[in-house]
Amino acid sequence: MSEFLPDVLAVVGPTATGKTDVGILLAEALGGEIISADCMAVYQGMDIGTAKPSPEQRQRVPFHAIDVCRPDEPFSVARFQQLALEAIRQIRQRGAVPLVVGGTGLYVKALLDGFQIPPTAADEALRHSLWQEARRLGSRALYTRLQEVDPFAASRIHPHDAVRIIRALEVYQVTGRPISEWQRRQPPPEVGRCRRFGLTMSRELLYQRINERVERMIAQGWLEEVRRLLEAGYDPHLPAMRSLGYGELVQVAQGKMELSEAVALIQRETRRFAKRQLTWFRADKQIEWVDASQGAERTARQILERLRSEKRDI
Repeated sequence: MSEFLPDVLAVVGPTATGKTDVGILLAEALGGEIISADCMAVYQGMDIGTAKPSPEQRQRVPFHAIDVCRPDEPFSVARFQQLALEAIRQIRQRGAVPLVVGGTGLYVKALLDGFQIPPTAADEALRHSLWQEARRLGSRALYTRLQEVDPFAASRIHPHDAVRIIRALEVYQVTGRPISEWQRRQPPPEVGRCRRFGLTMSRELLYQRINERVERMIAQGWLEEVRRLLEAGYDPHLPAMRSLGYGELVQVAQGKMELSEAVALIQRETRRFAKRQLTWFRADKQIEWVDASQGAERTARQILERLRSEKRDI
């Protein structure tokens, strides 16, 4: 690997900033392969509404962590972490550069910062028992118990946040380890030195790009995609089918909402989502921000120039 390259390169940022196009250009320039850090791109058959890389784009550069499960299959941060780490190992064995590209902040953080993820298999009987206790005695009683077994987690959870209190107690009782211990950062050795770049642009331009992208997705057949999923028997109440954009178009397909109303709603909610993404990534001080307003080619050149001019340890 060239001396100016880190072990892993990450390209993150809000939706519609051009991360996929920039990632492809970087992968082509560096001899890399892309690990998608997008929690919706994992679902098969959900292509248009997730802005999944096109078949043409996937012929240019290998992609990983895409189309790995059906919309009715559960998918977790822990599973993404496992898939991504294995992809990094395989990419390195081929002598290529791993690029993590996507906007799901929790996925990026779990992979690059090495959060240990508690076991995802829920103990339904235990969870039901804890909820019954919370309804009978109040969340404060459970919070007091959490303070005894995991004071660090309790210090970060509001006494009235029953969902998080119950989850923390469940993890402790199932695994015998406090959830705060599971959540400690232990960067995986597979990741090594990582350089993180975030794509940004003015809010006005970002919102314009979001609005135009939603309209383009509709023109490409997003509603027809949703109808095919429903016809295939996927329950409209599945988490994947209720995700941003899909939930609104399910209502259109069911005759409960006009398409024009759904488009306006999707655009608004996507703008809000982008704002939340930006807030999340701004909290990561390791991210180096790049102005992406001039297009993917110029953005990729900026990142390459930074990599070549700043030969430093990460």
